[in-house]
Amino acid sequence: MIYYLGNYLFDHFEELSFLRLLNSISFRAIAGAITALLFTIAFGGRLILRFYRRGQRDVVRSYAQCPTGEHQTKTYGGGLIIAAVLLAAVLWCKLYNPFALWCLGGFVWFAGLGAVDDHLKVRHGSSDRGLSERAKLILQFAYGLVFGVFYVLEAASPLPAGVATQLYLPFLKAPVLDLSWGYVPFAIFTVIAISNSVNLADGLDGLAVVPVAFVVAVFGIFAYVCSNIRIAEFLIYPFLPGAGEVAVICSIVFGACLGFLWFNSYPANVIMGDTGSMALGGLLGTVAVLIKQEFLFLIVGGVFVGEAFSVLVQEKIGIKWLGRRFFYRSPVHHHFQAQGLAIPRSSPASGSWPASWPCAGWRR
Repeated sequence: MIYYLGNYLFDHFEELSFLRLLNSISFRAIAGAITALLFTIAFGGRLILRFYRRGQRDVVRSYAQCPTGEHQTKTYGGGLIIAAVLLAAVLWCKLYNPFALWCLGGFVWFAGLGAVDDHLKVRHGSSDRGLSERAKLILQFAYGLVFGVFYVLEAASPLPAGVATQLYLPFLKAPVLDLSWGYVPFAIFTVIAISNSVNLADGLDGLAVVPVAFVVAVFGIFAYVCSNIRIAEFLIYPFLPGAGEVAVICSIVFGACLGFLWFNSYPANVIMGDTGSMALGGLLGTVAVLIKQEFLFLIVGGVFVGEAFSVLVQEKIGIKWLGRRFFYRSPVHHHFQAQGLAIPRSSPASGSWPASWPCAGWRR
């Protein structure tokens, strides 16, 4: 909105020539980050209180009632991040840009999916009665399929012809493979994997929001590099005209994450819930595909990869196939809690818990 208004005034009033700054990606990225940060800090307390009064609180599973600090009821505050990002994006982004449209479209789709899941959990009073795993995967697959098809089609793709289906690896400047239409299932897998890995990391104070902030910062830098023809050619990266809007959106998300961390740092009384974590995960997955840095997530998003891998090992391989546990709990951050890491000083700092505690005896 500010971008369009500023350009209109710049075209009609010579004395407002300073408004040409709005054409600068760097200026809008910084302004967007500040807007999201200030909005989150200024209105975060009120919104979180409103969410709490409306009953939007997590319901901790009975076996999680352990003296590790996680048993305290926390508010689902993902709506705060959603509001901050959308407000700043409307103010500072080129909304007609296809990169921006896909980023915001994925963000809103996964936010809606997470909101439905959180609503069902609150409605039924149980963290196990949200959307089923199958329903989540179907809805995530639907977005990934639409995104992947439009991404590969040259007439609809935001990327230059011949670039969309190329597969790039970190540290290698030339594409290693042209997947053609095989890029569609690859894009679907990327979006689903990243969105769920971010979702699994939420629940512990600051654990999800800090890595997200780092990841969007790195992706934002890559998007800026790829959008600038001189820098892209110098560093031998694919030139992606229009990808600068991804940098603006990443900067906005970075600002929103810093603001949310003000309320989510230890001891937090608010978590993202699926509304926030799935929205951020869906956005990261979309961004990774748009800027051709899917495998870079394995490095910069290593925390999320580790969390998802621990769930795969515990739930699918251990419990389902072998009938045993490899960890006290999964994701792995709960295992570390069970081992006594980061337990308040008033609680025993070891993995040997009294039999009276509900969490005792998890390991078979």
